[in-house]
Amino acid sequence: MKKMCIIGLGLIGGSMAIDLRKRKFASHIIGVDNNKLHAETAQKIGIADEIMSLEEGVKAADVVLLAVPVNVALELLPKVLDIVTDQVVTDVCSTKKTIMDSVKDHPKSSRFIGSHPMSGTENSGPWAAIPRLFDGKVAILCDTDRADKDAVETIKAMYTALNMRLEYMNSDTHDVHVAYVSHISHICSYALAVTVLDKEKDEQQIFNLASGGFNSTARLAKSGADMWTSIFANNKENVLEVMDTFIEKILSIRRCIKNDRTEELTELIEEANKIRRVLSK
Repeated sequence: MKKMCIIGLGLIGGSMAIDLRKRKFASHIIGVDNNKLHAETAQKIGIADEIMSLEEGVKAADVVLLAVPVNVALELLPKVLDIVTDQVVTDVCSTKKTIMDSVKDHPKSSRFIGSHPMSGTENSGPWAAIPRLFDGKVAILCDTDRADKDAVETIKAMYTALNMRLEYMNSDTHDVHVAYVSHISHICSYALAVTVLDKEKDEQQIFNLASGGFNSTARLAKSGADMWTSIFANNKENVLEVMDTFIEKILSIRRCIKNDRTEELTELIEEANKIRRVLSK
C-alpha cells in the first residue's frame, strides 16, 4: 500500500481518498490545502489522516495527487517536481496540454503522469466527497511515453483500485475530445441558467416550473466558477470551435421555428435522437 499526499481536499481529491483507502491502495493519506476550513474538515471527517505543508507532504509520500483547478496545478506542479526524488505524481485536471507542456523540460518530468478521471458532480468541498464516485467511469492517461514505466504502472494501479476503465491519449487529442463532449456541456448549462434568470424574474416560478428536464440540463450550472473559468481559458481554441458549431445548430433550430419549417425541425430533432444509441452502449 502507498502513502499518498493529496493536494486539494475537495470533491475529487476527497472522493478518491475515501475509496483508495477502503480498497487498500493507500495506507495513509496526507492532506494539503491552502483553504484552512477544507483542511480541517477533511481531517475531521476522516478523508485525510494528517495535514501538512506542500513540501512536507510531498517528501513524506509515495504518490502525490494534484486535485486542484488547472491554473493552480500549473503553478504547483513545477514546485512539486522540484521536491520529489522518486515519488510518482499525477493530476486530475480537465485539460492536459498546458499541464504537460508546463513541465516537459523539468528534470523530474518522467515522474509525472497527466491523468483525467471522467467523473464528478456539481458539488464542491470535502463535505461533497462520496464513495464509489469513479466506479465504472473512464480515466484517461496522457503522454505516458514521456513517463517512467514504474510511474505509469503505479497510476494505472491507482485507477484500477477506483474501478475505472483506462484509456490512453496524447494531450492534444484529449483536449479536443473533452471540449467536444464535456466542456460544451457545461457551457450550455451555464448559458441556460443565465438565460432563465434573465427572462424569468420570479424565482418562485422557476422553482415551481422546473421539472426533470430543466433540472438535469441546468445541474452543471451549479459547478464552481474557479474551476471552469480556468478550464475554458486553458482549452480556449477547442472550446471556441465547438461553441461555433453549437451556435450554428441553435440558429438552425431558431430559423425552423421562426419560419414554421416543421419538417426540417423534425429532421433536426430526429438527428439529435441518435445520441440515445451512442449513450446506451
